[in-house]
Amino acid sequence: MAYVIAEPCIGTKDSACVDVCPVDCIHPRKDEPAFEAEKQLYINPDECIDCGACVPVCPVTAIFALEDLPDKWTSFTPVNADWFKTKKA
Repeated sequence: MAYVIAEPCIGTKDSACVDVCPVDCIHPRKDEPAFEAEKQLYINPDECIDCGACVPVCPVTAIFALEDLPDKWTSFTPVNADWFKTKKA
C-alpha cells in the first residue's frame, strides 16, 4: 500500500482527493451508495500507483505515505485495505 487515509478524515470525507486520483482508487465517492454510511474515505492498496496526487489536496492532512504514517494511526493501514475486501466499492 502506497498511501493510507487516517483519522483526520473521519467525519470530514472531503472528496478533493477522489477528484485528483488518476486511477480512481479512493472510495466511496459521493455518488456511491456507501458514501453516506461511511465515516471516512479509503485508498485501495491494490490500485494505488503511489503518485501522491491526493496528499496536497487533503484539507485535513489525513493522507500519508505508508512510511510516513504516524505510529498513532498505524491501525488505519488494515482499515483501508479491509474496506475494499468487504465493501467492493
